[in-house]
Amino acid sequence: MSATLKHIVFWKLKEHAEGADKASNALQLKALLDSCAGIVPGMLKFETVIAQPGLEATYDVVLNSEFASLAALDAYQNHPTHVAIKPFVGAVREARQCMDYFS
Repeated sequence: MSATLKHIVFWKLKEHAEGADKASNALQLKALLDSCAGIVPGMLKFETVIAQPGLEATYDVVLNSEFASLAALDAYQNHPTHVAIKPFVGAVREARQCMDYFS
């Protein structure tokens, strides 16, 4: 059995960007990320979550995903649907953290 590649990304959003507030942009970012679910073979898990009031969170949106291989992650990273959301993400994010690892 081969290892699974985990790809976890956190975004902290600006208070205001693209004519909207942080909460609206978090919803838009989640919708855009959700549109990427299942776009490439080898994508095993793809979950986007917005920080929930009352629970500890230092970032606003998280993507928790798993891929069958590095090639599958690369295919996702370069897929036109994913590439198309990057300008919005870049415009609304204040900070980004990412970690990829095999488990």
